[in-house]
Amino acid sequence: MMEENVITGEIIGAAIEVHKVLGGPGLLELVYEEALCHELKLKGLNLQRQVQVPVIYKGVEIKKALFLDIMVDERIIVEVKATEKHNLIFEAQLLTYLRLTDLRLGLVINFGARKITDGINRVVNKL
Repeated sequence: MMEENVITGEIIGAAIEVHKVLGGPGLLELVYEEALCHELKLKGLNLQRQVQVPVIYKGVEIKKALFLDIMVDERIIVEVKATEKHNLIFEAQLLTYLRLTDLRLGLVINFGARKITDGINRVVNKL
């Protein structure tokens, strides 16, 4: 089993490749998500798309389900964005997702950034 930092390195490499091949910002989030999943599969990573996560409030399951964009190796959440401007709410949302799933590590990847490395933010929970 790969170590989490190795996996995130592979995810970042895949995001850079997608950004390079598709020519940077300007496409819909779903396009980047699908291309990123394809690139991750080419790297041999295990992933799931649109993973449903139950939200429990005081013993009651909330009917509106939460869906994670991508879960890699059942340990790392990847949230894909395609916005021109970065918003700190992206990291706050991902931290909430990490807490709800009791996972430790996630990445927000914003393909709307001109330089993809400026659009990648690591979020940790209990590390």
